[in-house]
Amino acid sequence: MGKNCYPFTPEQLEDINYMISNRNLSILLLITGFVGISFGGLIMRNINTADPWQIAFYRALAFIFSITLILFHQHRLGIVTKIKKIGYPGMAGGFFMMIAQLLFIQSFANTSVANALFTLSSIPFITAILAFIFLKEKISLTTIIIMFFAFIGIFIMIKDGLETGGFYGNIIALFCAFSFSTFVIILRKNRNIDMMPVNLISGVLTLIVSFIISLGNINVPIQDILLCFLWGGVLSGFVNSVFIFSTRFLLASEVTFFMLLESSLGPFWVWIFLNETISQETFYGGIIVMISVAVYSLFEIKNSKIKAISTG
Repeated sequence: MGKNCYPFTPEQLEDINYMISNRNLSILLLITGFVGISFGGLIMRNINTADPWQIAFYRALAFIFSITLILFHQHRLGIVTKIKKIGYPGMAGGFFMMIAQLLFIQSFANTSVANALFTLSSIPFITAILAFIFLKEKISLTTIIIMFFAFIGIFIMIKDGLETGGFYGNIIALFCAFSFSTFVIILRKNRNIDMMPVNLISGVLTLIVSFIISLGNINVPIQDILLCFLWGGVLSGFVNSVFIFSTRFLLASEVTFFMLLESSLGPFWVWIFLNETISQETFYGGIIVMISVAVYSLFEIKNSKIKAISTG
């Protein structure tokens, strides 16, 4: 047998097997993480006494605790150095993430879970538009067509919200999407920097702002606090750490595809457990958005795989 009988060396095969096993693990963790975080709307609806600002406070407190544990596990006493390295871009990213977190909770409080989540599923499209404007990333004609149909669905939901009194919540969700997309653009612009500490910055800012707006009134029942800690510390903390791990082994478009689990399952849990119904307009608009996002994600995954094969 010749030396070139096998296309890969044993070391290369070991690396390939390592990537495949971690890729499969990433997929499993992402499915688990986004299924878990999809219960956020149900948790919000089961919080009986705390108002949205109090919820934001305790959710941020739990999130800070979770992210601090993750950072300490990764860097031990080097946490302060890592925070300093994110600089002004990291502070800006933390600010926009804080805005997104606050508006996310406010949207749940002012419209149905379905309306909020379906509107937030526009984030990939808004991000693509902002990336085209500020980062000069080109948008294909196919993507523009898919975006057009997605925004038709969003328009239908917002129009229904205007007629049913949920317009304010829909607009808040849309601003939340813009804030999160801006956060993503900042990360892309500074992708050479480890931006994990940005989560900690956003948590601290959210904690401070929610405390000030609630006038220091954080006296809520222990049951509400525990639900906030479940939502912010366990679910959000887990899905954020899973996201960071998975982006090492999965394409960005693939990670986006798994995010659809939150938008599609969130309204389902509220409907099953609390019988929170959705209007026909919201249902049809949401279906248009979900199909658009799914088609976009699948299209990107297909193209990414072709590029990966061609670059070998």
